[in-house]
Amino acid sequence: MNMDKKEVLEVLNTFPYAREDYWVVAGAAMVLYGIREHTSDIDLGCNKSMADELERDGFLCGYTESGGRAFKYGEHIEIFENWLKDSAAVVEGLQVVTVRGLIEMKRELGREKDIRDIRLIYEFLKRTDPDLYAQIS
Repeated sequence: MNMDKKEVLEVLNTFPYAREDYWVVAGAAMVLYGIREHTSDIDLGCNKSMADELERDGFLCGYTESGGRAFKYGEHIEIFENWLKDSAAVVEGLQVVTVRGLIEMKRELGREKDIRDIRLIYEFLKRTDPDLYAQIS
């Protein structure tokens, strides 16, 4: 499923966990910032408290390479405990990883699609925030 900004917001507006306990990362963050038009899923980072709550609610968890818990919530949401670089900013009433943090996360993942996304982010910053682009390029 390809979700645009409106659809990402609709999904997250019905997400039943406290907004202060999670933040939007990866492709969905890029959609919320307007860097990309669509994302195929919604990746979230969450704090330990929410990860504990997800486990209590019966969601099965796996573990990331760094040892954090990872959950699948429904068909389109994946949640990763303590996955955040830099910090989060509020976008559309949601905590979203900063653009700087998004670049760091994409660099760390290092897949071909992440490298393409980094190029998109830099192109976006050149147009929208030349000062930040100059700082991080």
